[in-house]
This record gives sequence, C-alpha cells and structure tokens, in this order.
Amino acid sequence: MAFVLILSLPAKADEGMWLPSLVGKLNIDKMHAMGLKLSAEQIYSINNSSLKDAVVALDRGSCTAEIVSRDGLLLTNHHCGFGEIQKHSSVEHDYLKEGFWAKNKEEELPNPGKSVTFLVRMEDVTEQVLKGITDTTSAASRQGKIATAIASIEKEAKGNSKYETRVRPLFESNTYYLFVTETFRDIRLVGTPPQSVGKFGGEADNWMWPRHTGDFSMFRIYCAPDGSPADFAKENVPFHPKHHLPISLKGVQMDDYAMILGYPGRTNRYLTSFGLKNTMDIVNNIRVKTRSAKLDIIKEYMAKGDKNRIQYASKFAVSSNYYKYSIGQNMGLTSLKVLDKKQAIEKEFTNWVNSDPSRKIKYGEALPNIEKSFQSLDDKVAYEYALEALLGGAEIFRFSFGISTLYDELQKGTDKEKIKVAAEKFKDSLTEFYKDYDAETDQKIAAELTRMYAENVAAKYQPTFIEDASKKYKGDYSAFINRIYKKSIFPDQQRLEAFLNNPSKKVLDKDPVYSAMLSMMEAIKVIREDYRKTTAGLENSRKLFVAGLNEMNHDKKIYPDANSTMRLTYGKVGDYDPRDGVHYSYFTTLKGYAEKGIAGDADFDYPERLLEMYNASDYGRYADKDGTLHTCFTTNNDITGGNSGSPVMNSEGELIGIAFDGNWEAMSGDIAYEADLQKCINVDIRFVLWVIDKYAGAKHLVDEMTIVQ
Repeated sequence: MAFVLILSLPAKADEGMWLPSLVGKLNIDKMHAMGLKLSAEQIYSINNSSLKDAVVALDRGSCTAEIVSRDGLLLTNHHCGFGEIQKHSSVEHDYLKEGFWAKNKEEELPNPGKSVTFLVRMEDVTEQVLKGITDTTSAASRQGKIATAIASIEKEAKGNSKYETRVRPLFESNTYYLFVTETFRDIRLVGTPPQSVGKFGGEADNWMWPRHTGDFSMFRIYCAPDGSPADFAKENVPFHPKHHLPISLKGVQMDDYAMILGYPGRTNRYLTSFGLKNTMDIVNNIRVKTRSAKLDIIKEYMAKGDKNRIQYASKFAVSSNYYKYSIGQNMGLTSLKVLDKKQAIEKEFTNWVNSDPSRKIKYGEALPNIEKSFQSLDDKVAYEYALEALLGGAEIFRFSFGISTLYDELQKGTDKEKIKVAAEKFKDSLTEFYKDYDAETDQKIAAELTRMYAENVAAKYQPTFIEDASKKYKGDYSAFINRIYKKSIFPDQQRLEAFLNNPSKKVLDKDPVYSAMLSMMEAIKVIREDYRKTTAGLENSRKLFVAGLNEMNHDKKIYPDANSTMRLTYGKVGDYDPRDGVHYSYFTTLKGYAEKGIAGDADFDYPERLLEMYNASDYGRYADKDGTLHTCFTTNNDITGGNSGSPVMNSEGELIGIAFDGNWEAMSGDIAYEADLQKCINVDIRFVLWVIDKYAGAKHLVDEMTIVQ
C-alpha cells in the first residue's frame, strides 16, 4: 500500500539515499570534493574488508547498528534496543530506570528473536529479470515471467551457501537488484544507559532540536564456534567481523564532512500529487486521531505505578513515534508547498509526453490512471481505520488470531495429537503476552477505537460485531466491549490456560473476542477487494510514470526510493535557521541537559550522578577542545526510519556519532527533501563513550574499541 513520489530538481550532493555499489560510478568525485579521504572500494567491496562489513540491519531493517570491536560489539540507538531492555526489566531489576551494564561476557543477556543481517553483496540483475519482456507484454504474463526469473536468480545465487538471497525491485519495478545477505541470531544485550539518559526529552523532545539525548544501547553478536550463524547456545562465541569502525575523539566542527551507511526503511520521493493528498488527508489524519486516543489511555495506566510503566513503556514508545511524525509531516509538506511542486512536475511531465507521439502512446495514460485510482475514498478511509483502530487497536483481538491453527484442527476433529500440539504451541505464547498486558486498559482502547471505526467508516465495511453493538447497545460501545471481555476466555490467562488443557471448538465458536476477530478479518477482506478494484493498474501506471520521469531527466543522477536495503548518504555538519530571527547551533552540550532536567518528570528526569559529574566538569578525554562535553550534533544527511542507529562517520571512515532522529522540519523528508532545513540529529560519540566509561564505570567496553585521539 506504499506509494512513490518525485523530485524535480537535480540531486544535490547531500541529497539522496544511494546504493553503495554505485558510489564509485555516481558519487565519489563529489564526495572527494566535499572532503572524503577514502576510496569507493574502502566503502563498498565484495572481495576486501570495507565499511559495509561493519554496518548491519538490526531486526531485518527496523534499525541499523555498527560493529565497534573485533569481538562483535554493536552500537545502536536506545530506542532500537528499547523492546529488549523493557523485556528484561522488572520492578526488582528496572533496567529502563536504572540502566544495565554487563561486567563480563557471561552477564550479557540473550534476546530470542533479535537478529543482525550483513550485506555480502548487491548486483544489478535487471537484464536477467526483464529478459523477453516488452512494452506489449500483458500485465499477467509480465508478472509470471518476472516471478520465474527472480526465483531462478535467487536459487542460483544461493547455491549451497549459508547466505540468503533476495531480488528487490527499485524505481517502481523498472530496475531489479539481487541482495545477498547473512543473518546472525544470537544477539545479547551488553549495556544501556538509564532511560533518563537514553530517552532524555521523551515525547516532548521527539523530532525536535536542540537535543541532549544519549540515545544509544549496546549489543554483541555471537556465533557458533566455526563462525557461522546459530541460535542462542552457551557454547557460542563472540563474532569476529571483517571490519569494525574505529572511533574518533577529535570531535566535529562546522562544515565537516559526514557520511552515513544504514538501512533506511521507506521513502516516497516519486509520489504524485494524488498520492500526496491521500497521505496527508487520510493516512496521517486518521493515524493522529486514533493514536491520540490510544496514547491517552495508555498514559493514564502507566502513571499508576512502576509495574504499569514497565509493562506499557515499549508499546507507548512505538505508537507515539509516528503519531507525532504524522503531525510534523503534514505541517512540513504544507509549509514547503509540496503539493504545488508535485503538480508543477506533473504538468511538465504531461507537456513532455504530449510533445512526442511515441511518448504519448507509451506514457500518456500513466498520470490519468494514477489520478483515477485515488478518486474512490471510502475504501482508502476504511483501510486506514482498519490498520489503526482494528489491527492496531486493542491487543486481544490480534492475540486471539494466533489460536486459528488450533481452531482448524478442532474443526477437523480427527487427529488428537495435532490438536494437542497446536494447543501447546499457543500456550507457549501466553507468558510473554500477559507479562505486558492489562485487560482493563485494553478494554478501554477497544471501546474507544471501535467507536471511532463505527462512526467514520462506510456501512459496507463494518464488521458484524460492530453492527451488533450499534443495534443491540445503541452505540454504547463501552458497555458492548465490556460484555465481550467479560465473557471471553482471552483477557484472562488462567481461563485461557484451562481451555487449552481441554480445547473445544464449541467454546471458540461462542467466544465473543474470537468471533469479533473473525468478523474483522472478513471486513478487511472486503476492504482489500474493493481497494484492488479501485486501484487496478496503479502499479503499472506508477512504473510507467517513474520510467518516463527518468527518461525525461536522463542527464541527471538519480537514486531509488529507500526500501530497507543498505544505502549511503553524505553531507556536512551544520546549523540552520528554522524561522525568522531563530538560529540553531549545530551542537549541544551537557549544560543543556542540566538546564532542561526536572527531577521526577516523565520526559526530563535525570540521574543525580550525571548532574554531579557535570557540576564537577568531570569529562576526562571526552571533552571538546572548548572544554565542554558535546552531547548531540546535526548534519544534513538524508535519512529516514530504519536509519536509527546508523553510524555517522568522518572523512576517514571513523565513527563520530550515531544517528537517532530528524528535526521537526525533516518530517516531510520521506516525500520531499529540503537540505537547508531538514537535519539529521546524532548523538556525539564522545558523549556515548563518556556515559559508558565515566558515568557507568564500564571502561572494559571502551577498552575493546579502537580509539583514535
């Protein structure tokens, strides 16, 4: 359901998320002119150690991390490790509040399900994928030929190796690249500062500058004794990478070269004006509306005590991040008048197409068909409300869906052993789920978001359980949801465990939560069917539009949208002026942390020890030449979600910071990039090392690293 977007101007040197394999061809001269001292081969190499070998996709691309020691020590953001920190926390061991530092490798904490993925190589396979396909090939035939070609390429590339292979489309399926990767699955938590450092500023400062946040956490990669990927085992050993990043204590100055390698998730730089309106008016507005209600309910529960806070800390953080992002994105897109710019591009494109009969035949219907796909709004509204209010609303409905395998076996009723296995498998998920679940809070969320869905979505897309609430309870969704939760086996762990010990199809057939979930799935199926109808041909029209744009701008260097594959972005350290009369410096210091700190505040609480060290100016070798401890700095690197945790490197490939956020003006950046206003916010690596060494007393971890004075 993601849509693409367009920029009309030639790419600036600091704009773009570039494929690292093409840097030598497209960017290296400009990068050298800006100050880079490395060769393209030192950045990306197949046969030799290079920077790419020290940068990994965390959890299949949700974040990025970098290796900083020969024993596989990883640095990433605090918010990228937040889920694991929260899972390991309890009232007795509150790592969120107090932090955690393993004194030795034996104390490092395992994290089932967490992974890191290395890029082995990437290769342009467009010619092989599109072989035999012409402009006259039908859509169905094209799809079949491409699928067959991709399967063959992936199989041949994998051979008998331990690697993973995947062909990914770029430029709206006009180009195809093969990515060969290797994934490690034993990733252990090594250290994290307290939340009052790692998340200092909380929701108030999120997406804002200036910042003073020590947004980092540390993990370590483990592998089998032979160096191969393996699940957690005591006999596993620290992984020795091909390359780890040296760390610079030289600091950053105005206009210094800055380079980032990472795994940006999704951009939409080729989005049309029609897609832009959908993003602003439907996607963002619905997300803000629903998540605002959900977050208010969660916040109320978390304020009741430490147990509650720990339970819902990760859930609140995940939901709030893109709630605020959507607000900022709409404001930024409006401020930059991006809609007007898109329409100007489309007018230029249309004139270019119409000026040549052959182009008119090939590209003439691309934009009209895209516009047509966005004329139907009911299905688009229903889809977003289904994502946010149903699937993204109360947890109990999603959780109950996991019992479907058991239900299928009960329905067959012929194999008791399979029924037992399915029941036991679902039972294995209970401890993890109920550890961080409060039925009363979930019930409040369900009631409020069910009401929102019922009042804003067309009648044909209403699940039957909502129709029942409207009729039998006359729109009293709180009373209706209360009955559902009271009569269901799912909100109560003991009742559910008792059921799983003696499962019955009859019980599930009558269970109101399971029935509601099934009706949701049926409604979503109707929404998707209508969406497919109203957007028939949209994929091909977008492909043609982007192909035409590239042909129209054939003399310009262009980059594909981000899609969770490794990208490089380069730029400079710098300040900015967001508004008339307002100037922001490119760096912050620990002084600002002390000035913002409010004891006991949800966003600005601080550790007493940290302020004591500030008052004593106890910075050691991590102080800047001006005598202060720099905390964060800004660059104009082009990043997005997924880049969180990415290494910020200087001209020599040394680590100078960790990217963790964008400023408020950058919220429109996924769709339209503006170098003068949009900034990448990075935690200064000297602040990171100071926290580890001086504040936490974990000097043994710094000793592992290669430090450049």
